[in-house]
Amino acid sequence: MTFEKVCKLGDVPDGGVIAVEVEGTPVALVRKGPEVFALHDVCSHAEVALSEGDVYDETLECWLHGSCFDLRTGKPTGPPATRPVPVYQVKIDGDDVLVSLSKES
Repeated sequence: MTFEKVCKLGDVPDGGVIAVEVEGTPVALVRKGPEVFALHDVCSHAEVALSEGDVYDETLECWLHGSCFDLRTGKPTGPPATRPVPVYQVKIDGDDVLVSLSKES
């Protein structure tokens, strides 16, 4: 499994979200305390950037129509989205945030 360094931990505000790119793929990084989550940065309902939305509890809300996606699974927690978004593996190495697009575990 290949991990790519995408930013510093301090670049991701606690309780916030930023957009990064991994191997040409848009990724939304969400930080909740010491944990960082990575989701595909395109809403499965409206194809807009999820990184422009807000973090609520354990979800990332799409700014356009209000669909929320679980940070751990990518599954929508309510309409109008019905399809999940891919989630990616994250490693923290010191102050570096690394993301893998690989499906291997």
